[in-house]
Amino acid sequence: MNIQLLRESVEKWIDDYFKGKSEKNSKNFEAMSYSIKVGGKRVRPILMLLTYGMYKEDYRNILPFAAALEMIHTYSLIHDDLPCMDNDDLRRGKPTNHKVFGEAIAVLAGDGLLNEAMVIMLDQCLDGNLNTVKASNLIAKASGAEGMIAGQICDILSEGMKISEEKLLYMHKNKTGELIKAAVVCGATLGNADETDLCYLKEYGDKLGLAFQIKDDILDVIGDVAILGKNTKSDEFNNKTTFITMYGLEKCKQKCNDLTQECFKILKQIKVNTKYLEEITESLLRREY
Repeated sequence: MNIQLLRESVEKWIDDYFKGKSEKNSKNFEAMSYSIKVGGKRVRPILMLLTYGMYKEDYRNILPFAAALEMIHTYSLIHDDLPCMDNDDLRRGKPTNHKVFGEAIAVLAGDGLLNEAMVIMLDQCLDGNLNTVKASNLIAKASGAEGMIAGQICDILSEGMKISEEKLLYMHKNKTGELIKAAVVCGATLGNADETDLCYLKEYGDKLGLAFQIKDDILDVIGDVAILGKNTKSDEFNNKTTFITMYGLEKCKQKCNDLTQECFKILKQIKVNTKYLEEITESLLRREY
């Protein structure tokens, strides 16, 4: 499967979805559309489509789910950038939502994206297929109060203090890892994977999510702003405990590599062809943004 084609398919689905909506509520949909269409790696929807493609042929069948997941991720970024949280002014190489539309509209744009995502998933559930209900439930839990939001709250409450390794792992397992794992497991669920494969993919998703966050922490220290599309050293500025402050740069690089190798070992145990998941796992290790 061509990753660029998958990315373009997600982009087109999102473009088509927002076409005409601005006529109904111009400012709200303008702000929502601004952040979701400003770019991004689309890692989560691509992971979902690749995993689904291991079990079913036509990935286009689940583009609504892939786009909904990206909407949830984008809403979290809009809120994460707000002055009451990380107070960032650059995201994906462009001014953050609140810098363009103001804080109140940015909050509502994030709320709008979250709720549109839920509407999209519920629409898919109307087909009566239990797997679509299971996938929707997984995504809702991953992004909810015991998932991504729990990690974000832990992040906020931990600012300005040194926290334990256990708490750091908990924070990022939820804040970053849950949506990444949900992307993988939902793709397999929608593809009707068996329970054995789902167990392996949950383990893979956990390790991939951790590697992804450690790599983000590395790039926050040594990354190029022009390539990253966001400010570096923001964690240091906000006095946050990170994997870099916990382990040091070289150990973080080694942990990223070790986790990637562990991901490969898990994928080798799955009965179907995991070639494309292996390729994206490698590319996430090597990424510069």
